[in-house]
Amino acid sequence: MSVQSLRRQVGRSESAPRQRGLVPALVTTARPRQWIKNLLVFAAPAAAGVLAQPAALGRTAVAFVSFCMASSAMYFLNDVKDRVRDAEHPTKRLRPVAAGELSRRSAWAAGCVLAVASVLTASTAGGALTAAVGAYLLLCLAYTYRLKDIVLVDVVAVAGTFVLRAAAGGFAVSVYLSSWFLLVACFGALFVVVGKRFAEYQVLGGARGSHRKTLDEYSEQTLRFMATSSATVTITAYCLWAFEGQGSRNPLAALSILPLVLGLYRYGLLREAGRCDAPEELFLRDRFLQVAGIAWVVCAGTGVYVG
Repeated sequence: MSVQSLRRQVGRSESAPRQRGLVPALVTTARPRQWIKNLLVFAAPAAAGVLAQPAALGRTAVAFVSFCMASSAMYFLNDVKDRVRDAEHPTKRLRPVAAGELSRRSAWAAGCVLAVASVLTASTAGGALTAAVGAYLLLCLAYTYRLKDIVLVDVVAVAGTFVLRAAAGGFAVSVYLSSWFLLVACFGALFVVVGKRFAEYQVLGGARGSHRKTLDEYSEQTLRFMATSSATVTITAYCLWAFEGQGSRNPLAALSILPLVLGLYRYGLLREAGRCDAPEELFLRDRFLQVAGIAWVVCAGTGVYVG
């Protein structure tokens, strides 16, 4: 989100206040648009070549639903925790809890119900997936109440939520998670999270500390170094997977390196320009990222399933 788009949103919010009912407020707080991040659970089964099996697909779908409920649960609890700060933010003040459209009690109740439902749903696909969902909930709670204010730990914690999603898909279908897969997941997630911090650092300027406490402790040089190094490890690990992994017998697996690298470059370019949108919002709005993503899925998928 650039400075100009932020100002446009502020203007619209000031001129067109909204009053939602209970159900719309609950749906808005659940943030269904952000469920796209939970598609990461399909990564490990797809890379292992088992996603075409109905049983594996079904168990992966259970993992996806579990993480959708778990992530929405954390949005409810996070909005209750940050309601005072959100009320002073130009756009976050429109969130139902901050705007007074959804009571703290209702938000807490919804969050707790969804959290319990996510664990119960995950339990139908085995103990490993249940443990992953439980670890995700605990990590999100720790981040909301403590870790978000600790420099470096804040980005590692957020990256950890992406890694847990990616690993959970493998747990659901009991496939081996290779070292290359885990490296790509860990450092790819770190690259995405640091990129968002970098954009916030640039756009918010002197007000960055009031928006996110840890931004006062980072420097532009440090964030750029972190993004560059994490991207380097991601690309290196992915290349090793492409040449040694499940799809190594098909040249299209190696060719999938190109759209992956171009996608990382494009993401970095958008962050350098000060785009503070959430990763899923960037993907939904940027045509280049969408084309690169589709090309990567086609090349990598063909390499694994046709090789």
